[in-house]
Amino acid sequence: MNRRRADRPQNALAGIALVTAAVACFATLDTTTKFVSTGVPLLMALWFRYAFQAMSTTLVVLPLRGLSVFRTAHPRYQLLRGLLLMSSTMLAFVSLKYTPVAEFTAIVMMTPLLITLLAAYSMGERVSLLRWMLVIGGFLGTIIIIRPDSDDFNWALLLPLTLVGTSAWFQLLTSKMAKTEDPLTMHFYTGWIGTLVASLILPFVWVNIDSSLLWGGLFIMGLMGTVGHFMLILAYQRAPAAILTPYLYGQIGFAMLGGWLVFSHIPDKWSLAGIAMIAICGAVGAWLTAREARVVVERVES
Repeated sequence: MNRRRADRPQNALAGIALVTAAVACFATLDTTTKFVSTGVPLLMALWFRYAFQAMSTTLVVLPLRGLSVFRTAHPRYQLLRGLLLMSSTMLAFVSLKYTPVAEFTAIVMMTPLLITLLAAYSMGERVSLLRWMLVIGGFLGTIIIIRPDSDDFNWALLLPLTLVGTSAWFQLLTSKMAKTEDPLTMHFYTGWIGTLVASLILPFVWVNIDSSLLWGGLFIMGLMGTVGHFMLILAYQRAPAAILTPYLYGQIGFAMLGGWLVFSHIPDKWSLAGIAMIAICGAVGAWLTAREARVVVERVES
């Protein structure tokens, strides 16, 4: 028992390091996607992203698990989860084509706040006033970024809001399935479902690519998406979500860095204010979840 308790801090630190590396991968994926979208049809880029994940995951998972990787208690949920992630990815690709990386990332970071709200409702729990205030604060931060009444308003900024909805549904389904399904099996099915669906569309959107930079970008997209999701799985195996969630907001910082390095884009003062509001509300929400989880554990142990 003492040894297990002694290992917990190390496991938590490892989880934090892994989730930080994962969000760096996701920010790199988003930045590269925006770059690639200038010369490659989005549906073609989507196929490359999923094909890379499916094939690389298969090469890693099959030697470890063999045919047992196909075993699942909920094939319909696996299909739904795969379609949800593919829809989210497509919405992300379209959003990134027209939206700066940092602003896009900040709006999508509304997802954890929405998930907390939906999870509480689904479990019949009362949502506290503080949680409502955090969700409203995050939404106000999104409005500040979008600024629908300004001359600079871009309808494309509304696309990430749709993505928040599909991502929240995906995350809630993932949380439910994780109780009975092997994470590697879930990752395996997700990659192949996206690849097979995208393959049906590929012949209609295929174009020849002459640029080595675009080919390199497609490779980086596949690599970052695959490695990022693997790291996220490893992180959640080492530490609970309540500890790791605040560090997901580090993706905003990496996205701002990527947008500056690749596109020389720096958010204006209003966008920075909105980004800060979303990050603060999200981090406070994660801290509140961690505190509530700690109280529940203390009650059970007492």
